[in-house]
Amino acid sequence: MTILGMLIPLALLMGMLGLAAFFWAMNSGQFEDLDGAANRILIEEDENRP
Repeated sequence: MTILGMLIPLALLMGMLGLAAFFWAMNSGQFEDLDGAANRILIEEDENRP
């Protein structure tokens, strides 16, 4: 029973850290251009390759 006293706050702390990381990623613009990376692979660049 004493292990639950340690695991429950630890799980809550880890959940809050994950939520804080998600909100940080949202505010720093990580999810702004979702289609750009998917379309970038389809675009051919005109480069002279030896």
